[in-house]
Amino acid sequence: MTMKIEKEILITGFGGQGVVLAGNILGKAAAIYDGKHATLTQSYGPEARGGACSAQVMISDEEILFPCVEQPQVIVCMSQEGYTKNAAMLVNGGLLIWDSDLVKTGEHDPSWVTYHIPATRFAGELGNEMMANIVMLGFLSAVSDLVTVGALRDAVLSSVPPKTKEKNAGAFDRGREYGEAILKSRAMQERPD
Repeated sequence: MTMKIEKEILITGFGGQGVVLAGNILGKAAAIYDGKHATLTQSYGPEARGGACSAQVMISDEEILFPCVEQPQVIVCMSQEGYTKNAAMLVNGGLLIWDSDLVKTGEHDPSWVTYHIPATRFAGELGNEMMANIVMLGFLSAVSDLVTVGALRDAVLSSVPPKTKEKNAGAFDRGREYGEAILKSRAMQERPD
């Protein structure tokens, strides 16, 4: 009998950042391109733009019976409120990622694997801060194995307007390259002399 592998992912931010779109793209990558099962639930604050919002994504190799994230193994924070409200939910050994332009963190659980990326700044440098969510997905593809890189990139390109595909591909690649550079740097630091 094989163990069921189920991942719970929480993406938090504020309305207008494309948090729900990022969750949708991640689920699409898993379900359509990687052949897994995935669910997405979303929540919004009372305001459409600027209010708190989140996307809860579950990815599994088997049917998902309960679609709500209760013990996330991965939390991506794109707002301070999202971090403050949700970081403590992360499981022991979980993966915490935040946008260093928008989130200031305190002490972390030492068991967590933590990364940060200036996603909003990178998106701005590429011409549109609204692509910070895509930069973040590129970064996520480098530092996690939730879905394959090709699946996530294909899901991004099939989810954005045709006129913006090239810019979004650039945003995804920028995030991924930054993630790969961070991993390489960490590996060099951990290598014994």
